[in-house]
Amino acid sequence: MLTPVEEASVPLRRAVSSLPAYVPGARAGAGAQAWKLSSNENPYSPLPSVLDAIARAAAEANRYPDMYAGELVETLAARTGVAPENVVVGNGSVAVLSHVLQAVVEHGDEVVFPWRSFEAYPIAVAVAGGKAVLVPVQEGTGRLDLPAMAASVTPATRVVLVCTPNNPTGPAVHADELETFLAAVPKDVLVVVDEAYLEFVRDPQVADGVDLLRRHANVVLLRTLSKAYGLAGLRVGYAVAEPRLAAGIRAVSTPFGVSHVAQVAALASLEPTAQGELLERVEALVGERTRVVGSLRDQGWDLPETQANFVWFGLGESTMQRAAEAKAAGVLVRPFAGDGLRVSIGEPEANDAFLTIASAWR
Repeated sequence: MLTPVEEASVPLRRAVSSLPAYVPGARAGAGAQAWKLSSNENPYSPLPSVLDAIARAAAEANRYPDMYAGELVETLAARTGVAPENVVVGNGSVAVLSHVLQAVVEHGDEVVFPWRSFEAYPIAVAVAGGKAVLVPVQEGTGRLDLPAMAASVTPATRVVLVCTPNNPTGPAVHADELETFLAAVPKDVLVVVDEAYLEFVRDPQVADGVDLLRRHANVVLLRTLSKAYGLAGLRVGYAVAEPRLAAGIRAVSTPFGVSHVAQVAALASLEPTAQGELLERVEALVGERTRVVGSLRDQGWDLPETQANFVWFGLGESTMQRAAEAKAAGVLVRPFAGDGLRVSIGEPEANDAFLTIASAWR
């Protein structure tokens, strides 16, 4: 460890000094055995065809990747039903969100978002120089309070973040709610619709993001291949936006931000045969979600509706104690101190182990 003779006097930015820490989902320690339901991952490894593509791509790790991931952009655009100039890829949707904020937020601009929601939001806003405006989600239901969010928009607001389904509470925003919200938000305010869990949604009332984008030029969609496609460890996310906004986001993106291995894995996952197999896995996880939620409600739990690959327990002050108990019983969950627990849907055996723990809590 390097120990300087004196502490550096170079000041950090105030925003950096006061950043909240991003807390990742717990991992089992070396040699420890535990079911990992603490991160919203696909519990299954990439398909064999994808693993083969990754192995081949690794042999070219000495070369820089395609800087703008042109082939991947074209493939994602075709799959989404937009033009390539509407798509920007990045090192996971978190990085893409940061690029979106860097492209439009001036120092001191307000960014409105729900809370509790994705914990990277306040970090990304602060790093971009923005001022976070947090709007509480509806108590009990965990739903976004879009009327309150619209009422929080001021002349200083530059961006509003809409997480649907909301991480960590689970509900998705309905189309009529979003239309009313967009009608209330000025057209020069960017509305980022974060759809990280899109493939798990089965609620027919949820909005079609691409249709929204076609009718509202101030909408940007955020999507990812981390969850449904099982590429969380390779980091591939993307934004869909009107061409001028997309060009701005692309201009501030990290050069060569998506590795060659990640690009190749994403392309292999989007092959029609592979995509079909992967979405069968998603359907199985949705089935497990239905089973887990039904069992929990049979136990007496009153849970928010979830359209994602996790469930939310609003445990308040008992959150950390319950998380420690789950860990001791061999299941890792994600606590948010003072608020609640998020428990991802995993393998049936992992879900069964957690259901046993949850039953004991009742």
